[in-house]
Amino acid sequence: MILHDLTPGMHPRRVRIFLAEKGVTVERREVDAAGRANATPEFLRLNPLGRLPVLELDDGSSIAESLAICRYLEALHPQPPLMGRTPREAAQVEMWTLRMDHELSQPIGEVFSHTSEFYRGRIEQVPQVADWARARALRTMAWLDRELADRAHIAGDDYTMADIVAQCALVLGKAVALRVPPEMPNLARWFAAVSARPTARA
Repeated sequence: MILHDLTPGMHPRRVRIFLAEKGVTVERREVDAAGRANATPEFLRLNPLGRLPVLELDDGSSIAESLAICRYLEALHPQPPLMGRTPREAAQVEMWTLRMDHELSQPIGEVFSHTSEFYRGRIEQVPQVADWARARALRTMAWLDRELADRAHIAGDDYTMADIVAQCALVLGKAVALRVPPEMPNLARWFAAVSARPTARA
């Protein structure tokens, strides 16, 4: 397998942390997205949307979208479990993973897309979209702070895919001045804990 990667990217970081938590090593190929290597015909054969990460399998087929890649890796390497042990746990982790993706990761990604130099000239950047997304992300952080008042991790007692998604979102948040506000101690405690994991710098 080959992981087509983008080191600073939020979604590729999810897969690297997931692999590190599993103790699994795969070949990595860095894609020069700044140089538009992800828009070449060769790359578009792997993922017609031109996005990263992409996991190229040994038979030449490929899996795109970070959550789908991690689902595949979980099936191949079920220990330690990062997507639940039982049907109920799996559903709980899936629910919180989707919440973190939709309510936190996506808004922070929108702030980055509509304010960063990387996307200038690549997409139409709309300041009002960035402002709306920033406010939405902060509302989500406040809700998450309340949720974390009585548990160690987002989906329960264990570190799971839901934590990885939120963790990577908040790493990107630092780049767009969306840090955890001081009035959110539970979220700050959680973020400090997941950031201290050995896999956090994967």
